[in-house]
Amino acid sequence: MTGLLVVAAALILIAAALAVPVPIALARTAWPTRAPARALLLWQVIALAGGFSMIGALIAAGFALLPSTEIGGGIVFGAGAALAAYLLSHLAVTVALVARSRRRHRALLGLLTSPHPTRASTLVLEDSAPLAYCVPRGWNSLTVLSRGLLDRLSPDELSAVIAHERAHLEQRHDILLVAFRAWRSALPWFPIAARAAEEVDVLVELLADDSARRVVPDATLARAIVAAAAVEPDGVPRALRHPATARSRDRLLRLAA
Repeated sequence: MTGLLVVAAALILIAAALAVPVPIALARTAWPTRAPARALLLWQVIALAGGFSMIGALIAAGFALLPSTEIGGGIVFGAGAALAAYLLSHLAVTVALVARSRRRHRALLGLLTSPHPTRASTLVLEDSAPLAYCVPRGWNSLTVLSRGLLDRLSPDELSAVIAHERAHLEQRHDILLVAFRAWRSALPWFPIAARAAEEVDVLVELLADDSARRVVPDATLARAIVAAAAVEPDGVPRALRHPATARSRDRLLRLAA
């Protein structure tokens, strides 16, 4: 019993550290802009370890209390099981909703787009707004470019945009974004969940930029970023750019360095 209580206390301390001070410290540091892949991995570790610590602490405490009070131990153990079920079910619902949204979006694209004449798996949307985004679907993933973007960008800038969007598809950034957005919507009262989602949102853009930088010079990529509207890698376009966080501002600064 004592050993389980020690384990529960240790897990509570770990969960508390991963819930507030550790994410805040990571969000305030500058190095993730230079190493987005490592930063993304660290955010995943923080999210998973934090969730397992919270659930594990409740379950361990429940087992520790069972010999002395079955009702109290059962309640605490049940709370841990309920939290695990809630998070997993919320993730499953979020994935299902995203999949349905993508199917509808692809159906609309079939009506509103035409194949690009020279680029495979690329559709052209007849819209004057500069848009570029990807629609993940395994081997049938698509890149969508608007007519306004094609008219605005030079060939090198267009290559930068396509390389950026292809990186989102090849590195499956949509999976990361869905997971962190599910965490954010499951715990809307938890400010760190929102901060983590915002950080991951920008870090996947930095990773895609790094892939594009191997194709075109940094200055060309910077011009393309300014010209193209930001769109989510899960296939849902949006006209607004990322929030003006320090990390998102660093996106262009790192290209100018």
